[in-house]
Amino acid sequence: MSNVKLIVICGATATGKSKLALDVASQLQTAIISADSRQVYREFDIGTAKPTAEECQQVPHYGIDICDPTETMTVAAYQEYVNHLIAVFSQKGSPQNPLPLLLVGGTGLYIKAVVRGMKIPRVPPHPTLRSQLSALGQPLCYAMLQQVDPTAASKIHANDSVRTLRALEVLYVTGVPISQQRGENPPDYPILQIGIDCDAATLASRIAHRSDRMIAQGLVSEVEYLCQKYGRDLPLLDTLGYGEMKQYLAGEIDLPTARERTIEHTRQFAKRQRTWFRAVPDIEWFSCDNPNLYQYVWQRIEAFLQADFTTNQVN
Repeated sequence: MSNVKLIVICGATATGKSKLALDVASQLQTAIISADSRQVYREFDIGTAKPTAEECQQVPHYGIDICDPTETMTVAAYQEYVNHLIAVFSQKGSPQNPLPLLLVGGTGLYIKAVVRGMKIPRVPPHPTLRSQLSALGQPLCYAMLQQVDPTAASKIHANDSVRTLRALEVLYVTGVPISQQRGENPPDYPILQIGIDCDAATLASRIAHRSDRMIAQGLVSEVEYLCQKYGRDLPLLDTLGYGEMKQYLAGEIDLPTARERTIEHTRQFAKRQRTWFRAVPDIEWFSCDNPNLYQYVWQRIEAFLQADFTTNQVN
């Protein structure tokens, strides 16, 4: 068994995961590994709610600023990065005194890749191939996938062009259907998964406050700088917060409209996150509205760390 115990803190955006994790990590005197698919990119700071310099001094953070905005951090690359980190940290622990680590974020696929040990085809994006396939149109691409990999097609919606192209890409590059390259190989260390949530109305209010705080912190200036440096066509500049402010800077909408759209799009995103995480049976849920949230979470973590795990478990 590895000499670590992994504590996952997950949930939708604006539920307070980062603050809770910071307090827990400080108490445990350990590190935080970010599970956020945008915080991996350098220079995308305010709109991704990256930890501040002070917070990084308080607790070591990993998985942040590890990729240039012009590069692509695939799920496979993220999984490899985190697995290497955990292996390094494992050397600092022992079977009698395993080292606690925190994996924190809202990107469900990143977390699943680590805690379930997803087997992911190591096929990097091939822009030319994708462009050629995309030019054929989604209906034809999906029909092709149904012929060459019906198992994968049965799990992909007919209008999901991203997953359709990826499945075809993997097949053309490797010669093996993506459905035959999947599976799971769960890690050998104990895992506790903690979910943070609240009712929809409260979450909507928290999202509005968070959006206003980002704008006050200089989100517009950040987007303007990134547009000038990387060009408006950079895909990351079409993500939450950035796309809306990019429209404002282009004169397409005013700032109040950009704000409202950011809030609405974030609410829609949070709804999808909640649906994803609620479907994971291993997550133990806590309400961010509970004034004693930290105490309850800490009690559960203490019990987890004190437990004797003699077999592979994912709690």
